[in-house]
Amino acid sequence: MTLESLGLAPSTLVFIVLGVTLAAFMWGRFRYDLVALAALLGSVMLGLVPADAAFMGFGHPAVITVAAVLVISRGFERSGVVDIIANQVLRVGERLLLQLLALVGTVVVLSGMMNNVGALALLLPVAMRLAREHNTSPSLLLMPLAFGSLLGGLTTLIGTPPNIIIATYRGSVTGESFGMFSFAPVGIAVALVGLVFIVVVGWRLTPKRSGQASTEEMFDTANYLVELNVTEASKANGLTLQQLHDELEETLPVLAVVRDDDRRAGYNFHGVLKEGDILLLEAGPDELKLLEDKVGLSAIAEPEEADDGNEKAENADDSSQDNDAQDADQRQPVNTEGLQLIEAVVRNDSMMVNRSVRQLRLNQQFGLHLVAVARDGGRLKQRLRDIRFQTGDVLLLQGSENEMSESLSTLGCLPLANRELHLGQPRKLAMSIGIFALAIMAMLFDLLPAAVAMSTAALISLLIGVLPLREGYQAIDGPVIVLLAAMLPVGEALETSGGAEIIADALLRFGVEWPIIVSLVGLFIISMLLSNVVNNAAAALLMAPIAASLASGFDVSMDPFLMVVAVSASCAFLTPIGHQSNTLVLGPGGYRFGDYWKLGLPLSLVVLAVAIPMILWVWPL
Repeated sequence: MTLESLGLAPSTLVFIVLGVTLAAFMWGRFRYDLVALAALLGSVMLGLVPADAAFMGFGHPAVITVAAVLVISRGFERSGVVDIIANQVLRVGERLLLQLLALVGTVVVLSGMMNNVGALALLLPVAMRLAREHNTSPSLLLMPLAFGSLLGGLTTLIGTPPNIIIATYRGSVTGESFGMFSFAPVGIAVALVGLVFIVVVGWRLTPKRSGQASTEEMFDTANYLVELNVTEASKANGLTLQQLHDELEETLPVLAVVRDDDRRAGYNFHGVLKEGDILLLEAGPDELKLLEDKVGLSAIAEPEEADDGNEKAENADDSSQDNDAQDADQRQPVNTEGLQLIEAVVRNDSMMVNRSVRQLRLNQQFGLHLVAVARDGGRLKQRLRDIRFQTGDVLLLQGSENEMSESLSTLGCLPLANRELHLGQPRKLAMSIGIFALAIMAMLFDLLPAAVAMSTAALISLLIGVLPLREGYQAIDGPVIVLLAAMLPVGEALETSGGAEIIADALLRFGVEWPIIVSLVGLFIISMLLSNVVNNAAAALLMAPIAASLASGFDVSMDPFLMVVAVSASCAFLTPIGHQSNTLVLGPGGYRFGDYWKLGLPLSLVVLAVAIPMILWVWPL
């Protein structure tokens, strides 16, 4: 028996599907692209979306434009366009206000020219470096930087997916889409006021988390590094590191093996262990006990403890192995120089999310040793093998310097430390800028639609070598593409079933006695709240038909209503899950879920106060 056989109208079925979908988005147990795909297939099975039109979204102009913009953004990074700008940002000095102005101002400008998540990802390491060089808490810089990337995306068609979606929706209804800079008058005004608010007032509302400015402070690495001696009686004597891991039934990261004063990195040691070797590794009390019991490795005593050695021997019967482990855990810091440690943050689209070290085979597949994991600004103390990675986790990794970059890219991690800026090749730099400029001109003079112009620019970039083909495919954010392609037919079903009209009628009944501006404010708030619990692209897809129906009910132009949705769908300032930019700074900034609204709510009100009058001025009713 189907739901339709129970006498439910198509609009009711759509509301049920969307209700379950929104609940799944907020639950977060399954990734948003899988939820969107399930919503699409469920709509097909319920007869809300024709089966032959189910996957038309993958060829939709909005989806193609988003994919092309992602490729072009990666081309900017590869050619060195952004690194030149970032190199200038690093010269601002130690004054916090200047740091904020340079970082947030730069990301606002970049987010108008490229994908806002890409712009943030490029400047995030720059912000971390600034914080470390000037002993500033990254928590004061990263949230303003993330919010600035959202504000910058409002300024152009390609700055953020909601703008592309709204422009395409207008084209499907009226036959004419919004242009490249149709969003600029409102977007620039909002971005400028938002920038001033963040730099002058907003940063004071962010939490100041101490101890996050360096690897050693965040992870307390040296206090957890221990030296273990291989003796003649040790079972580890004669084993390779892989055999040692097999004996332990756990992968403990051996950072280095010292033999005859020659230290070799663990990932580069392929021989067998011998008597007298010293292992430098990451271990807590539980791991030290395991090493002692299974393979006969124990921590080396510090030289200054030699005088009271007899006293320790006399009390040996009264001491437990756990206490010995704790003593070893409190040893003096070990020199970590040359161990090629690097921090990286787990991105939203990372293959590591909800998987463990064993499942990923970090060492065997990627040549990486996991040393520590920080979450919510603090180091996780549980066993590394038991940790399932989450978006925003900050990882301390060791690996080959030559292969580290490619491994992190494949895993979907963004390096936070030791990222060297490169200026690229001047020839590719000029070609990258020229290709983008030609695409913009083609759109401005209506020579080509946005999807065709951006796709052509992406193709030329790949053909002439601005960006290698492999990196071009890696640049396309698969989950976002699937989300857009799957939700587009579902959004259309909301309109064709009459669901959008029902919601608009309800809003009209409440707003009939009030000025239309009140309904615009209500539409803004609803769309903004929705964008904070689901992806902003999904919020724009769902709210666009409602906005059009509401405008039709008032018998006024739909343009101001669509612009309200475009702006508000990108105002995901209240939670870390509303936008990828917010999630990306969660771990490095040491933020908690409840930190975002403290700056996000005042900023949302500022955007609302600026956007509504500007929209009505530029796009009158």
